[in-house]
Amino acid sequence: MRRADPSQTPAGNHHHNPTATPGTTLGTGPAANRPRSATAILVLACAAQFMVILDVTIVNVALPAMRAGLRLDAPGQQWIVNAYTLGFAGLLLLGGRTADLAGTRRAFLAGVIAFTVASLVGGFATTGGPLVAARAVQGVGAAFLAPATLALIMRTFTEPVSRARAMGAWSVVTAAGGAVGAVVGGVLTEYAGWRWVLFVNVPIGAALLTAALLYVPAAGGERGGARRLDLPGALTATAGLTALVHGAISSETHGWGSPRAWVPVGAGVLLLAGFVVIESRVAHPLVPLAILRHRGLAVANPLVMAMSGAGFSMWFLLSLHLQQNLAFSALQAGLCFVPGSLAIIVGARIATRLVARTGPRPLIVAGMTLSTAGFVGLSRIGAGGGYAGQVAGPFVLASLGFGLSLMPAMVAATSGTEPSEAGLASGLVNTSRQVGGALGLAVLATVASHTTAARLVRRPHELQQALTAGYGRALLTAAAFTACAALGALALPGGRGRNP
Repeated sequence: MRRADPSQTPAGNHHHNPTATPGTTLGTGPAANRPRSATAILVLACAAQFMVILDVTIVNVALPAMRAGLRLDAPGQQWIVNAYTLGFAGLLLLGGRTADLAGTRRAFLAGVIAFTVASLVGGFATTGGPLVAARAVQGVGAAFLAPATLALIMRTFTEPVSRARAMGAWSVVTAAGGAVGAVVGGVLTEYAGWRWVLFVNVPIGAALLTAALLYVPAAGGERGGARRLDLPGALTATAGLTALVHGAISSETHGWGSPRAWVPVGAGVLLLAGFVVIESRVAHPLVPLAILRHRGLAVANPLVMAMSGAGFSMWFLLSLHLQQNLAFSALQAGLCFVPGSLAIIVGARIATRLVARTGPRPLIVAGMTLSTAGFVGLSRIGAGGGYAGQVAGPFVLASLGFGLSLMPAMVAATSGTEPSEAGLASGLVNTSRQVGGALGLAVLATVASHTTAARLVRRPHELQQALTAGYGRALLTAAAFTACAALGALALPGGRGRNP
């Protein structure tokens, strides 16, 4: 029997409520007797998503300062980024399922609390270990918070037109959060110190917690839902993803032929295979395999992985290139990302206006084609070239392509799913995004490192040229990722006027 939509019924009562008005959500708790504004819920969901995505990129510009302040090596620097994405990716499925079974409000509050506390602890870290651990806990909080934001939107906005607009706003904020992160990180690092890229989340988290207690309805869970969470599946998936990325990062230092690289990769593959077996046998799987019969979801997830692998790496590699090779300060590097940030927002706005008429497929194909051209241009950076002549144009082109593609990919992944599967569908596509980002960064950083090392063997005194050659080869590899995404998008369901 299909669960009642919490935007139309009060908690614990499955009969129609004649006093409910369009655009309001009712629930239980201290504020149960007054309607909750759909606009307020949308603003809250978008603000929470902005904070979550902001932290994916906000540390990139601060990495050189973190490395110097905490005396980190190159793999340690990379783990500051990947600890967050791994915690995020590894538990997103559990977070999405928690929103479906235990209730959106509980998942939202748990995510905000974990994220805020970890940000405070990480800001006070004096060595690399506690900082990496805090970043991982931030990721865990994000894993519960992000699916709850999208599930909240899908359950609040039930009409196709209003849902399309709400998802469009959510997607623009998602694109803006990743884009603005580099700028904010540069400003904070330059004027307040790198610790403030973490401390800044504390007042934001406190505000979100207060607003959630006022506006997020307590309804939305299933009776006994918390007991049906698939913890073995969640732990197996998290361990498998962590092992895969750990092996990929280790290859940067030890090479793919080293047991330190291929042993964890092999273990990761076995753990993920075990996850599939668990999901096929348990009574209440974390990921009911039947959901993958939705063609849009099945095709969109690998596309999002490829897109994110290229996109995450672009911000990381360009941040290092600007500061190491072009000698830009953290603030200057952050400001250099402004054109790309604006391009992403413009692309997302265009996609929001067109997706209902064209469907997701042509927008993703066009966007990934533009990004491929941009990455090919970025791969030609040279040690003596400047930002305006070699970086700005291709960077804007690649960013515009990502803006055009993100929202349609989310629409393709969630179209056709039931409201009761909203959190799970969101968790799946966000998992693909974070896993793709972590694996892509690990692989492309390895490509850059090995290319640089090979160049230094031949010309040991040309460090700057060797670093640039490594970044260029990695960015060319990213072009292959986006080209595959453009081709893969052709397998998405076609048709116009498809509502999210």
